[in-house]
Amino acid sequence: MDTTFSAQVNELSEQTIELCYHCHKCTAGCPVAVEMEFGPDRVLRLIQLGQKDRVLGSGDIWVCASCETCATRCPNEISVAAVMDALRAISMAEGYATPEPDAPAFHRLFLGIVGRFGRMHEASLMMIYKLKTRKLMADMDSGIPMILKGKIPILPHRVRGMNEVKRIFRETGS
Repeated sequence: MDTTFSAQVNELSEQTIELCYHCHKCTAGCPVAVEMEFGPDRVLRLIQLGQKDRVLGSGDIWVCASCETCATRCPNEISVAAVMDALRAISMAEGYATPEPDAPAFHRLFLGIVGRFGRMHEASLMMIYKLKTRKLMADMDSGIPMILKGKIPILPHRVRGMNEVKRIFRETGS
């Protein structure tokens, strides 16, 4: 069995996926597992088995909400969210097709906004994403009420410590 892929994922994610013994606690607690083809623990197993094309071609890596529920439930403290981030980076770098073609653009945009403001600004994300995908009217029935209720702030707020945020992005190549 070729362990090159798992070594690449371990290095990039700073996790040790070989510690996973598939107790399924990550998948049981994952709020988006029902939308996944494999689920978090099976993604880890596929990595362990060197199934690079199956993993990077799966929509699972783009569905992960990075909520870290997996890490809080894992008896070996594996952050599947960190693994999924690494998998998305590898997928984009190696040009894998995704089941949802807009997912990589959304991911890059999300990281760009966090890099700029130090946190997510949903109004910027929504506006730029709608312009890039030319899906201007999609989701307007829920977006406008959220803006009117103040759930999506119009103006972004920068966080303190932007130099630290920029350093993190520089060091990770994001």
